Amino acid sequence: MALNKTINWGFIGCGSVTETKSGPAYKQTDGFNVIAVMRRNKEKVIDYAKRHNIRKYYTNADDLINDPDVDAIYIATPPDTHKLYALKVAEANKPCCIEKPITPHYTEALEIYNAFNTKHLPLFVAYYRRSLPRFNKIKVFLDNNEIGNVRHISWRLNKPASKLDLSKTYNWRTDANIAPAGYFDDLASHGLDLFTYLLGNIKEAQGISTNQQGLYTAKDAVTACWIHNNGITGAGNWNFGANEHEDRVKITGSKGAIEFSVFHENPIILSTTSKTEEITIENPKHIQKYHVENMRDYLLLDSKSHPSTGNTALHTSWIMDKILDKN
Repeated sequence: MALNKTINWGFIGCGSVTETKSGPAYKQTDGFNVIAVMRRNKEKVIDYAKRHNIRKYYTNADDLINDPDVDAIYIATPPDTHKLYALKVAEANKPCCIEKPITPHYTEALEIYNAFNTKHLPLFVAYYRRSLPRFNKIKVFLDNNEIGNVRHISWRLNKPASKLDLSKTYNWRTDANIAPAGYFDDLASHGLDLFTYLLGNIKEAQGISTNQQGLYTAKDAVTACWIHNNGITGAGNWNFGANEHEDRVKITGSKGAIEFSVFHENPIILSTTSKTEEITIENPKHIQKYHVENMRDYLLLDSKSHPSTGNTALHTSWIMDKILDKN
């Protein structure tokens, strides 16, 4: 691949998500280089930079954002700080990728989107499932009308409370001030975003949410229904205090069905009136690999689009708010 330019990335936040899921993908993608990281804890940021062979480190985000050697920014902090940092990146006129969800609230997501859109700056959001081969295989099935006209999609995601939950130890993922619906914010957003990629945007959504266990301040049980613009109906149930772990999606059509998991690497099951197939497609070791490569293609190789942008993430944020009755 012939590239006549390299984009130097800076990471705001270098916690667990950047260790395996995303960080190595940026470093290993031709045309991308990671030259700076930021974390408020000096000892931890120095350790991260040393282990990953990154030459610059900061404890202040403003210093990284305004570093003239940094061309683009990846925001990998908890969602309550996404708006703060993203607006500063837009002001600095630099492309940006934000970890999902883009923010905990649609109104904040809209502010971010408008800031980048007004300046015609590229904005990506790490809903990387849109770029994974296993889900694009499902998209091919749907585009080829393998199950006829799609009628309905359902998703059940149930998990037992973890040892951390049961201990009531603080966890930002279950702090209502950061993630109002806890693990729903963190996990369900991935699936709902994927469903709009596969089936089109949603025009109506509603839900019921509650805290059943009292282990933390965020909601731990959510039930929802929705309808896509094309008339496909949907329903979901997410419970984070169940007795077993279940992750099951079923897309029902007029001539068959497709079953798969959002997070597990279970086989995709295609059932039609004439056949039943099981397809196993493993995810890459660094799961954001294809998402990051698609950003490279957009920024450096004149690709016309990227599957996960500020615009698509904004719609997902709107859906989440509707389900949680926040707007």
